[in-house]
Amino acid sequence: MLKPSVSDQGQSREWNSSAYHRLSQPQVSWGKKVLSRLKLCGDERLLDAGCGTGRLTAELIAALPRGRVVGLDLSRNMLIEARDHLRSRQVNLVAADLLHLPFEHAFDGIVSTAAFHWVLDHHRLFVSLRRALRPGGWLQAQCGGGPNLARLRKRVDELAQTPLYAPYLVLFKEPWFFAGDEQAAEMLRHAGFVNVETSVEAATTVLDDAHQYEEFVRNIIMRAHLRQIPSEELRRKFMAELTEQAATDDPPFSLDYWRLNLSGTVI
Repeated sequence: MLKPSVSDQGQSREWNSSAYHRLSQPQVSWGKKVLSRLKLCGDERLLDAGCGTGRLTAELIAALPRGRVVGLDLSRNMLIEARDHLRSRQVNLVAADLLHLPFEHAFDGIVSTAAFHWVLDHHRLFVSLRRALRPGGWLQAQCGGGPNLARLRKRVDELAQTPLYAPYLVLFKEPWFFAGDEQAAEMLRHAGFVNVETSVEAATTVLDDAHQYEEFVRNIIMRAHLRQIPSEELRRKFMAELTEQAATDDPPFSLDYWRLNLSGTVI
């Protein structure tokens, strides 16, 4: 197994990987549904594009007794956590940007869950993925899409306009891109994929209580926003206001997730 090695170009790419590993059960459950759609022979070479801490990479490894997985992520923290979690000879871990994959015609298939929406340029993303696939290779992926987290994002935008947070957030652009199904299909075809199928589905997630909601939203969703706020006291206040509003939802502490499913092959 390769140890992750990546130069530190600032903390914008980094995560609290131990918190993500502990809190990401919703992402894992959605990812397992994606993996259930795979028709594997067991000897494929696959890329897990945006492998995170490796919880789903482990499922791929188990399904490939004669194959191999490359787990790729931009975050050094995620890869260190994945290395400690996986400890398998069937996986290589690589630090790289999905827009600039260091592979050409290398994989039988690419799997990705909960990663592509963090990439703002999906035209370049899909071209990069296609280049990494062998002829006949396939993509099976899922990410945030459509009206993903619209309620939370509206609340964040409203808070960002208030005098307390405006100096830090009013000009901050969202770090996500949530494509619709038809838009994603068009971009996949433009990148050279065929047999393209896309769909958007609701995946409402309900957290147990205020503490779990605050911890989940802080570490999984709002990390980039919170980095713009200069003090921990103000960050806590920002999260407390979002959590207080979430308590009034029906059901309380629910997140209006929507998932974009993507599949296609290359000739």
